[in-house]
Amino acid sequence: MSFEVKHLQKKFGDKQVVEDLSFELKEPGVYALLGTNGAGKSTSIRMILGILAKDHGEVLLDGEKFDTRKVNVGYLAEERGLYPKYPIMDQLLYFASLKGLSTDVAMERIKYWGERLKVTEYLFPERKKGKKVKKVTADQLSKGNQQKIQLMAALISDPQFLILDEPLSGLDPVNTELFKSVIHEEIDKKKYIIMSSHQMPVIEEFCEDITILNRGKVVVCGNLNEIKKSYGRVNLFVKCDEDINNIISELGIKVVNDTPAGIQLKVRDEQEAKNLMKRLNEENKTIVRFELRELSLHEIFLESVNGNVEDSQKLSSEDMMEEKVSE
Repeated sequence: MSFEVKHLQKKFGDKQVVEDLSFELKEPGVYALLGTNGAGKSTSIRMILGILAKDHGEVLLDGEKFDTRKVNVGYLAEERGLYPKYPIMDQLLYFASLKGLSTDVAMERIKYWGERLKVTEYLFPERKKGKKVKKVTADQLSKGNQQKIQLMAALISDPQFLILDEPLSGLDPVNTELFKSVIHEEIDKKKYIIMSSHQMPVIEEFCEDITILNRGKVVVCGNLNEIKKSYGRVNLFVKCDEDINNIISELGIKVVNDTPAGIQLKVRDEQEAKNLMKRLNEENKTIVRFELRELSLHEIFLESVNGNVEDSQKLSSEDMMEEKVSE
């Protein structure tokens, strides 16, 4: 089964919000839509779902028009949409009925997801002695628990397609890991998933293929590993017990960042890194760390939207150094 987005375009007034977006999922997996705020990610998702009319383009499933009335789709929107004053159980049963689920099946799945997402106490509150059980409304829940209920609403129909718009936004570390484990389970079930997120490590964990949007335009698109390879291994992090700045200068290697935790360098190719390693060994320098790596998605993202990979490398190296210091 093939899912295709072809040449989507959208304008609001004179502003081109999405310009010629195309991508394809040839098999189950996760596709990432990335971009800064206002880049056009959520607008693209709404056009894919048919919530928002397209100015141009089409969305196809096996060559036919993608119709959410005919295909089982689960959608976790960036703007959470629970009704604050209505009981969460009633809302879940209502959402399930919209997907054609019987009450018995819906209750079975609510019980499962309630336990899985650790919100059973809010769905099935215990009766207090002498008091009537009062249903829990959405506004009585924390933001994180509201997000769990919304994820339940997206998953309750066991959809073949999942659209996750910033699924981990605002979650604490414990609930972030819980959500990630659920997403991994859905991947194992061979679901088709489109994910939008600002958290680059999350995208690298889940997604093989990506599109980066900048002001509505596609600036990077393709397989993430192939994209990284195209940039080459140009990031070199070195730490020695001795001062090695004179060697680096003699070899003409560019210093991106120099801190007590180590030196971040930008090499032209792997041979330049090997030349540095050879000189360090010849001069009996004590090498604590020598790491040559590809650009991270974080760095690629910053370069694609800002056009300045060196700033992105510097930022990433600072993050990496802080992690080492904290260890």
